[in-house]
Amino acid sequence: MTRLETRLLLLFLAATLAPLGVTLWITTSLLERSLEHASTTELDAVSKSLERTGRELYQQSREALKREAVSGAIEPRRYTAAELERRPEDAPEALREFWQSQEPERFVLAGTAGDRLEYLVRREGEVWSYTRPLGVGLSEISEQYRQARSSVERQQGRNWRRGFTYTYILLAAGVWTVSVGLLVWLTRRFIRPIQELTAGLDQLAGGNLAARVPVRRDDEVGQASRTFNHMAEQLQHNRNRLVYLAQLASWQALARKLAHELKNSLTPIRLTMEEIQARSPQPDRAFLDQAAQIVVEEVESLERRVRAFSEFAAEPPVQPRPLDVNCLVEERIAFLKKGHPGVTYDVRLAPGDVQAYADEDLVKGILTNLLENAAEAAGTSGHILAATATRNGHAAIEVHDSGPGLSELARQSLFQPTISFKKKGMGLGLSIARKGALLNGGDIEPVPGELGGAGFRVLLPCLPNAS
Repeated sequence: MTRLETRLLLLFLAATLAPLGVTLWITTSLLERSLEHASTTELDAVSKSLERTGRELYQQSREALKREAVSGAIEPRRYTAAELERRPEDAPEALREFWQSQEPERFVLAGTAGDRLEYLVRREGEVWSYTRPLGVGLSEISEQYRQARSSVERQQGRNWRRGFTYTYILLAAGVWTVSVGLLVWLTRRFIRPIQELTAGLDQLAGGNLAARVPVRRDDEVGQASRTFNHMAEQLQHNRNRLVYLAQLASWQALARKLAHELKNSLTPIRLTMEEIQARSPQPDRAFLDQAAQIVVEEVESLERRVRAFSEFAAEPPVQPRPLDVNCLVEERIAFLKKGHPGVTYDVRLAPGDVQAYADEDLVKGILTNLLENAAEAAGTSGHILAATATRNGHAAIEVHDSGPGLSELARQSLFQPTISFKKKGMGLGLSIARKGALLNGGDIEPVPGELGGAGFRVLLPCLPNAS
């Protein structure tokens, strides 16, 4: 677990444990108070009061009945031993039990609901029975008391207070545990893009400009990942440009030196041959003229190459201004197609105005180089496509040809000044063209050819506030 995840979890614990403890304390206190006022408590008190009342009524009735019996205030009903033994069905069950128990006296409840108190006394082989009404049914009261006590004992046996408290604590702890688990999952899901972004920054700081991070979200973290990828792409592109410009600088220094040395050597050679031709005797005039002509032509060819070196080594001033890219492409094609009458030119222009901010002369030189290369690659009956568009804040110009295309080896050294001149003195053209694009703040890159041959895309900075 990372330090950021640990901090988020500690923050969650600090923010939830204190309120959770206070909530548990308040809830359990309220629960305990509510249980104290529950109906079982009142039922317990009522049942005990009813028990005391019933006992006092029973005792007072016994004492009053016994006094009346002793004083002779009431007449007893008498049962002889012969009646109790010969015909037991004529005597109540309580009376027979008393006769068989040999007790001297006994009080029993009589009546269907126990609403009469009966006093049984053994007298000279007889049982005397005194009766007194109670006014209430003690048997019914006893049954109700028994049921009430049973209900109270059941409720107390269940211990609702402890059960509710434990249940609530377990429920709260479960909800809190699930919340912690959910927070851990959300934290890791939130932290993963930040970890990937941090790892990408470490790789970028270590010099790996090809480092990229996956973009999985649309929020601020996802925007940061997209910004990082764009920044890394720009850094990689700028480094490649700087490396290429540094290579160009070294090649330019070599080209300047080579051009100077060649020029110093070619000038006296050409002048000497012209002097020899002028002073040669008449009989060998034809041979010398032919030889001198060959030498002069080769010297001129070398001079053209020296001029190419000089152009490559030169640092022309860049004077950017607004350019209508569509008009510029059409103008270059109209100017160059006369030199290639057999080549078919197609133009696919972006709708509206495509405005670039660049040096017009340098852009014309770039387009001339690419279109001439495309015409030479396509052949006398080939096909060339020129297209314009806007891409990521740049004005884009693409040139495609129907030629044989570029080999993998050619792609690897495409923009390097390898000094392998073509028939008409080409060779440094792509290096000079890319240099012009870089000086304008753009670039040239190869793209898949739409006509089966080679394809190049020129990127130029758009006019500010242009789409």
